[in-house]
Amino acid sequence: MRQYIATFFSHFGAVRFQHLCVERGWQAQLRPVPRSLSSSCGTCVVFQAAALEDAESLQTPELEQLVLQCGDGYEVVYTAAE
Repeated sequence: MRQYIATFFSHFGAVRFQHLCVERGWQAQLRPVPRSLSSSCGTCVVFQAAALEDAESLQTPELEQLVLQCGDGYEVVYTAAE
């Protein structure tokens, strides 16, 4: 399983995304955003999935960015248009 972090423009968006992950059968937790990642609301969802074949299926209006946790760093999978 790979670990991903999703950041949001609003806390409501984070809660809604966490429910979406649970519906897909993924472990997901609300957490504070790591300092090295930017977020408008300060809340992120850390979730585990085998692979994200279609990151677009996870896009919600509140999603700011989606990153794959790689060791001590992050690989950006999706960033919202400005």
